[in-house]
Amino acid sequence: MTFLDRAREMQDDVDGRLHTLGHGKYGRILRMARRPTSEEYVKVLEVTWLGAALIGLTGFGFYIFFTQAGPWLWGNLFSGL
Repeated sequence: MTFLDRAREMQDDVDGRLHTLGHGKYGRILRMARRPTSEEYVKVLEVTWLGAALIGLTGFGFYIFFTQAGPWLWGNLFSGL
């Protein structure tokens, strides 16, 4: 089998899978899907940025606590252990 025959076979396989894409398990979901409006898109961006900022600030708070208060706690409270 030549390279071109194998390439054609692979292309036919991909085309066959794409042809049945709308008829399988996820076909109904794909048919119902629509592009979000600009308002919906902005709302999703706001929630995403808020979540990322919250996670970042929490991590920064842990960092500050363990670099500033951690050595003091270790030296003063746990020195007798």
